[in-house]
Amino acid sequence: MTKNKIFIFLGLFAAVLITNPFVFAQNNSYIKPTRTEVIAPIHKTAFKINYGDECKERNQGGNPRKVSGYLAFDGSMDGNRQVDPQIAVGGGYVLHGTNSGLIIYDKKGNFIQGVSQSCFNNGIDPKLFFDPHNKIFGFNLWNPWDKEKKKPVNISISETKDPTGAWNTYPVPAPNGVDGGGISYSRKWIGYSFPGGEERTFVLKMEDAKSGKPATVYHFPGSLGHPVATQDKTDDLYFFEITRNGGFIIKRIIEAKDGSPICEVVAKTPKRLENFGWPPKSPQKNTSQLTSSGDRNPKNLVLQNGFIWFSHTININDRAAVQWHQVKTDGTIVQTGLISSETSNYIQTTIAVNKKNDVLVGFQETNENMFISPRLAFRKAKDPKNTLREIISLGEGQGFTDGVSWGDYSGSIIDGDNLKDLWTIQSITDENGKGDTVIVKVPF
Repeated sequence: MTKNKIFIFLGLFAAVLITNPFVFAQNNSYIKPTRTEVIAPIHKTAFKINYGDECKERNQGGNPRKVSGYLAFDGSMDGNRQVDPQIAVGGGYVLHGTNSGLIIYDKKGNFIQGVSQSCFNNGIDPKLFFDPHNKIFGFNLWNPWDKEKKKPVNISISETKDPTGAWNTYPVPAPNGVDGGGISYSRKWIGYSFPGGEERTFVLKMEDAKSGKPATVYHFPGSLGHPVATQDKTDDLYFFEITRNGGFIIKRIIEAKDGSPICEVVAKTPKRLENFGWPPKSPQKNTSQLTSSGDRNPKNLVLQNGFIWFSHTININDRAAVQWHQVKTDGTIVQTGLISSETSNYIQTTIAVNKKNDVLVGFQETNENMFISPRLAFRKAKDPKNTLREIISLGEGQGFTDGVSWGDYSGSIIDGDNLKDLWTIQSITDENGKGDTVIVKVPF
């Protein structure tokens, strides 16, 4: 082969890589599914249908009021410390999920309907979302006690933006799962990652799940990271991971020519975070019993205006503290903020970001002289970089917890109707030390 022909060949090969990245995918930074399976949805469920003892009604919460000048109302009030509160907002409704079931409120804080989790094939550890692109709600329930020993992850998707209407539930087997995981969405994909087993991530198409068709579930090897809520108008679904040395691994699901998903590694960075150590357990008033502070891995992440946003709980001078970040999809940090104190602990954090890049960080506070109490802080996009405004109290705890377990008891989310207002749900201890919840709207 002559020198000119070699140059022509290399030029054509480079052009192929640029125009058709899937040629490159097979040997480099792309990950294919290990297997697929087709899952048919179980019976369509509606909140207004009561199936008797297997689908009991839940009527809890409401009581709208003003707290620190903001609309607030009660969520779950069942006194169960392990309520795993989460919310999703859209279609004129607030959907609230706990380990005991699902509840619907209107956006003024009035109770509408509620059912037990058995209405959706049972399970615990709910994580919820409202997809503003497809105008639907979604959530997962992990059921480790099913008789078939499949430990299904029940993915439930509403057919419309009205959560009181029909839902389709897809029981995806996860027999080696050891805990509930994280769920999220893009315009095209639903993604779920969980701990346990060799296949710890799966995706399915939003179109199939929304319509109630049998859905092809694509299982990937290992964990792709935590799925990112894709508020931007894109089909790609991102996953994010903090490495052991404080670096980032960012992946995304893209669509191959045959319509199947392929995972692309878009960033793998060296150390990015100065503070990323696991948070210590936190003290409470009137007891020597310490409580769980949360996780240095984020509980939720958001893709907004081309940036990935997240908050997490870390160790600062042997106190739990909250840290939040704005990150480019190549792993470059744009800004970082810290909520810390020499005398208090800030725990269990989540983040919400709107289309203007206004930010809300929800969390809880506890120390030797106070009980676990709900808090939030926010910033507007025009505020100085790396800063939040003053901490806002959403109530004061009344008792100490009687155990170390204080899990995913924090949720923050965008209003899927106007993409401006931000909401948070935080736990608060009642006089018996059990976890009640407060839901708060912050208008922007």
